[in-house]
Amino acid sequence: MFTRTDDRGHPEHPEPSGGPHDLRHHGDAEVRDGGADLVDLAVNVRTGTPPQWLRERVAASVASLAAYPDGRAARAAVAARHGLPVERVLLTAGAAEAFVLLARALPVRRPVVVHPQFTEPEAALRDAGHEVGRVLLREEDGFRLDPGAVPQSADLVVIGNPTNPTSVLHPAARIAELARPGRLLVVDEAFMDAVPGEAEALAGRTDIPGLVVLRSLTKTWGLAGLRIGYVLAEPETIAALERAQPLWPVSTPALVAAEACMGSAALAEAEDAARRITADRAHLLAGLAEFDEVRVVEAAEGPFVLVRVRRASQVRERLRGLGFAVRRGDTFPGLDGGWLRLAVRDRATTNRFLQALDQALVMVG
Repeated sequence: MFTRTDDRGHPEHPEPSGGPHDLRHHGDAEVRDGGADLVDLAVNVRTGTPPQWLRERVAASVASLAAYPDGRAARAAVAARHGLPVERVLLTAGAAEAFVLLARALPVRRPVVVHPQFTEPEAALRDAGHEVGRVLLREEDGFRLDPGAVPQSADLVVIGNPTNPTSVLHPAARIAELARPGRLLVVDEAFMDAVPGEAEALAGRTDIPGLVVLRSLTKTWGLAGLRIGYVLAEPETIAALERAQPLWPVSTPALVAAEACMGSAALAEAEDAARRITADRAHLLAGLAEFDEVRVVEAAEGPFVLVRVRRASQVRERLRGLGFAVRRGDTFPGLDGGWLRLAVRDRATTNRFLQALDQALVMVG
């Protein structure tokens, strides 16, 4: 392990094996071991999904399973939704496949990941043999992006917006400052459809050189088990990624779901859900503000919040005993064991959680 700094003195921390952070740990692990009795605040999939109309569309597609998947209609629907030609769209088996394709198919020499953020991009790059530089956003800055912290020499930069787990929504103009000739700028917008009006989205932009936007249908529509997402990028980048895909990478049910979620009624439903999430998040933040032992990352804009809690690991275990699963934060580079991520839920669930949190804090003393 070694540490580099750029010309402004900002550190990068390449670690051959990911260092002390378990890059393969995800929120579902917090729930699996607890069984059905745990209330899930660890996974960021919207509750009550998929909706009935989407279940029916997916179920009806089973009658077509004898035929090989044909992604043309779904690809065209995604392109139309973002006002792009189909040559700028690639459908993938979830955003996770997209990260693997980016790591393996493109001639990247000096990738940099802006942390804390979703760890799968770095894991995929490391698995492909890359040495990965890290730019760590700081708590004292509110985990907000400083474009000058990213080394000029980076030829691939990955950032999430809104960022998992901090819930910070970076201004689109600030992210665009990272673009430059010869660099791929990868923006993970997996949670952007949970932001009302998709404020600060870059999906659909064609004026930013090297821009690659990743989207997922997992979070808003509850399709984690179906594996469907997509990439928006310049045609040359899409072609390179597509060549690295296996034949028929996305199943017929997933293609049907993708097409269905691009319709006007579905987009309106997603917007309504985003506005409910905003109100429910405000309720959660107001409740957390009552605890002296809890400090919340300010200006949360995603369907989750990041909190620093005294004796966080003990609190997390106490919460499990009280029936609530929350996401540990120490697996994210840039965070330590004092952090927890909480999914935004409806007010009734939040009220029960806040009562459990009160009990857990008393228990750990």
